Amino acid sequence: MTVAATVFGAPLLVSEVDAREARLRSAVPAAALPRPGTSEGRQLRRWLTQLLVAERVVAAEAAAVNVCEDDAPDEDALLPDAAARLEIGSIAGSVLACPRARAVFAGVTAHVDVGDAEVRAYYERNPLQFRSFDVVDGWRRPDGPVAPLHLVAGGIRADLRAAARRREFRRWLDARCAAAVHLAPGYEHPGDPTQPDNTHRH
Repeated sequence: MTVAATVFGAPLLVSEVDAREARLRSAVPAAALPRPGTSEGRQLRRWLTQLLVAERVVAAEAAAVNVCEDDAPDEDALLPDAAARLEIGSIAGSVLACPRARAVFAGVTAHVDVGDAEVRAYYERNPLQFRSFDVVDGWRRPDGPVAPLHLVAGGIRADLRAAARRREFRRWLDARCAAAVHLAPGYEHPGDPTQPDNTHRH
């Protein structure tokens, strides 16, 4: 029995990483993935290991707090665009494909909010975002005043709160994984500077 990692002391087997890799390779065109056995292929396996252990950490939290998947927010509500997915990171973003993980997200981040001062500061830093524009000959041209704060504060607050909740979930997941996960040699984090495949090339 070869172990890739332990999560809360329980083994994650290399065979489980193999199975997840096989599933990915059966679903994605070969040209889109690195060849097995190469440096990039080993990095893919490290990434898959990170995903598997993160899924286990989230599953443990879901069991501990007895989350209800029926209460899970929609994935598009949590990750509405590419910027949100980049912000939260590939592991946390992939974990949130599961309704149980989204229910955990809701619980872990329920306390997160933003205040009036943060809303006003964002409004003052980004005035052109709240001004209407007309398009003339392909160019955007301001065609009206900046909308007053009271008309746009709700939208600003919602956007800032959503971003803050994504940051909090990622912080929580990183901290839980750091505490609960032990990675075997060869299955280190892809970004670990001590592992041999983490080299910067141009």
